[in-house]
Order: sequence, then C-alpha cells, then structure tokens
Amino acid sequence: MSGIKLSVFTVATPDLSPAQLAAAAGRAGLHGIEWRYQDVPEHLKDAPPSFWGNNRCSIPTRWREEDLEAFREAAETNGLASAAVVPYLAPGDVAEAERVLQAARYLGAPFIRLGVHRYDRTRRFGELFEEQRRYLQEAEELCRAYGVKGLIETHHETIAASASASYRLVEGCDPAHVGVLYDPGNMVYEGYENYRMGLELLGPYLAHVHAKNAGWEPNPEAAGAARENTISWRAGWRGLTRGIVDWSQVIADLKAVGYAGYIGIEDFSGEFGTEGLLDHFAATMKRLLG
Repeated sequence: MSGIKLSVFTVATPDLSPAQLAAAAGRAGLHGIEWRYQDVPEHLKDAPPSFWGNNRCSIPTRWREEDLEAFREAAETNGLASAAVVPYLAPGDVAEAERVLQAARYLGAPFIRLGVHRYDRTRRFGELFEEQRRYLQEAEELCRAYGVKGLIETHHETIAASASASYRLVEGCDPAHVGVLYDPGNMVYEGYENYRMGLELLGPYLAHVHAKNAGWEPNPEAAGAARENTISWRAGWRGLTRGIVDWSQVIADLKAVGYAGYIGIEDFSGEFGTEGLLDHFAATMKRLLG
C-alpha cells in the first residue's frame, strides 16, 4: 500500500462513544481519527444518534482538559493518531479558532478546519473573498504559533466549492500553516473539476482528503418541475462506491501527485452501520491503493 493513511471523521459515526469508535476503527485497520468539534444541543441529548444532532463522538466547544483526555486516551489505547480536530467555525472568528487550536495541540492533531464564507446570493463574491483572505492571514499567524495547520474544505454552497476556488483563497499563504481539505464528494453537488488538474493546482496546499460519494436524480418536488419539457434535478448522498465520484481515478490522481496524507471517511449515505462503514471503507481503499 502507498504512504496514504486512512482515518474517520466522527461526524459520520454518531452512535458510538469516543472509546467505542476508536476500538472499531482500530479493528478495521484505520490509522487515525478526525474528532468532530461541536456541542450537542441540550434538547437533543436523549434523541436518537444523528450526524449533526445527538452525535456521541463530539468534543464540546467549552471543553476542559479532562474532557479532551477521553479522546486522546481512546485514540492512543487503540494505536491510532488524532488526525484532526474538525469544528464548524464562522469565518472571521479568530478567538474561537484559537480555542480549537488549543484542543488540537493537546491531542497532538496536526490539522483543524477553518471557516469559509457561504455563498447564497445575498452578498457579493468580491466582498466575501476579501474578508476570507484577511481571516486566513490572521489564522495563519495563529496556526504558526500553535504548530497546527488550518485547512479550508472544498464545499458546496461556499466560496471554496472547487479546487481552483480554494486555491485563490489560500494563494500566498504559507502551505506549512494553511492548506486545503479536498472533498470530491462535496464537488458532486458543486465545484467539480478534473481531479488531477485540481490536485496539481493545489500543489503544496493539498493537506487532507475526505471520502464520500453523491449522485443526482430528478426532483419532482421542485417548483416548476411539472411544467412541460422541464426537469429539475437534486443531489443526494450515495454509498462510497455507488455515486458519481470515481474513487479509483481519484486514488490514481492522488498517487500521481505524490500525496501521502490521510483519506478520511465521511459517509452520510446510511448504506452501512458504523462498523460496517469502517470495514467497507478500509477494504475499498486498501484495494484501490494496492
């Protein structure tokens, strides 16, 4: 197998505690864990587990060191690295970014995710772009001080939907401290570019990869969809090997550019339970990586 390592982002494993998740990831042969950093709302704590609701594998934002110790111990006990701390930061919130960096440093995680402006047609792109650039410059100095890299993610409905859009945002930043989390599954919704071209463009800014998949289908519920000769389409999550993303091509292109970081599973399809998801991901990636 190449130098690429496998991880899991715990947003996709809401039913397990940190210790349970780390044990399952270790059994599946993964190498690292990306810890979700987000509070579980009080009114959802007795609700069924869910990705963005009652997620039992989440670092609370008002953590104490004893809270973090449970996550660090879970990883270390199972021979895994804490690969990242992944919050939902608002762009411009440097104070909260520093708080996340403190958690990452305690856990020994090399990355955190930084905030990126949404694009919803209510504000002009140029204004958002300039604000984002200023934020990344401030975040870069913080990341340098803490020895943890800050990443922006290729994500639909943001100003970083594609590799080239992400590159515009980080261009000129020091790639030792600021980088890009490349997510081909998100780019099914918005932002698709030839994988290898995007990876070549990102160059040293390519720092991490997320693995999931999505597809498109006609949307009969959309306004106007019933009009003659009109078809409205919608995207939705699919299993890792059942969507538009050709992961064999992505892996080939990652190898071609010399990528040797993590690929982290972030599957929202519901195709498998958590342990089945981890096993399927590991088996699929090990086959593709050779």
